[in-house]
Amino acid sequence: MPISLTMPRLSDTMEVGTVIKWNVKAGDKVRSGDVLADIETDKATMEMQCFDDGTMAKIVVEAGRQVKVGTLIAMIAAKGEDPATITIPSGTAATGPVAPAAAPAATTEDADETGGRLRVSPVARRMAEDAGIDPRSIKGSGPGGRVIKRDVQAASTNVQSARTPIDTATPLALTRPQVVAMKPPTPTTPASPVAPLALGAPQGRVVALSNMRQTIARRLVESKQTIPHYQVTMRFAMDELVNQRTKLNDALAPYGVKLSVNDFLVRACALAMARNPYFNASFAGDHVVVHGEVNIGIAISLPEDRGGGLVVGVIQSADQKSLRQIAQESKYLADKARSKGLTIDEMNGATFTISNLGMYGVEHFTAIINPPNSAILACGAAVEQPVVRNHQIVAGWEMQATLSLDHRVIDGAMAAEYLRTLKELIEKPAMLLV
Repeated sequence: MPISLTMPRLSDTMEVGTVIKWNVKAGDKVRSGDVLADIETDKATMEMQCFDDGTMAKIVVEAGRQVKVGTLIAMIAAKGEDPATITIPSGTAATGPVAPAAAPAATTEDADETGGRLRVSPVARRMAEDAGIDPRSIKGSGPGGRVIKRDVQAASTNVQSARTPIDTATPLALTRPQVVAMKPPTPTTPASPVAPLALGAPQGRVVALSNMRQTIARRLVESKQTIPHYQVTMRFAMDELVNQRTKLNDALAPYGVKLSVNDFLVRACALAMARNPYFNASFAGDHVVVHGEVNIGIAISLPEDRGGGLVVGVIQSADQKSLRQIAQESKYLADKARSKGLTIDEMNGATFTISNLGMYGVEHFTAIINPPNSAILACGAAVEQPVVRNHQIVAGWEMQATLSLDHRVIDGAMAAEYLRTLKELIEKPAMLLV
């Protein structure tokens, strides 16, 4: 009996998906565990794996098509079946694809100059098409020779330079000045102003939004329009935490564990939530739901060759986990999000979110609440600067953090109490170890 492959639901909010690239073609043998296609969801570009052995019989939805979750996209002939006898169920072609993708995507028939498969990221392909450049002409610098964003940018710059050459064929003749008799000038009609020389200004272009970018745009607008945001900022002394982190990392180095400042923040926020339960709550119309588990979402930025954007990986029951466990889970989630993509379970259930831009040197910013959360903490960099300690100006580490809050659930006094609890935990980090 043939095996039907439908567009999988690869995120908790996914409604449609785009087949970015098929890694197999009709007639290819497939085995359980093979990556059949790259699927662009509302959150990331993810791999669609095969769970059966057989032969790819029919590709129903070609690369570059966007279809609803559950739509038939391919059929596999099981062992012993003749792929030629497999037929597409009637009506599938008429109801499957709902819209073309914003830009055509790479297919398995694309080949480079050696006849091998062309390796190009979805973002790089769109950029190349916008710039009118054939991806086959670009030398890739990504893993395995993959063409990525920076390769297209470099190629586009070279093309622009080639389109505006400087004429150097005729050298300037340098001669001695001649003395000549000057006649009075004859009046003439004023010449038109000379247009300024074009200096190769960047060309404007239209960039199609990926499914993820469209979903981010929709959800953020919904969040700002439906949630009454307000912000509260507090400054934290980080001296003890920085010292504690250094000591722990020295002790944990033989085990391959390295704690980040964000790991301490996750643990501190989780413990502060356990003591301030309305920070672990969601607004639900005529009532507020106070959640049992304390699940911390960490915002993870994705590289451009995976479509860019943000996903939120979730550390479940964070108040029950040690710093070492939090560090290991955070690293796992970040690495997996940027390579293969997170599963629904790994992105589901956050009750509070942390967005940290400190690693980029950002000292202060505000974040938009991630529904159905009631709060998000925007953390800046821990900066060494002149500070007042015991009435003396000394060098010290400080960090600013800003809460964005849903005023329907959390009022100002509650926000201040939570930040006071958080400040106590951060400035006395030994409390995070027990």
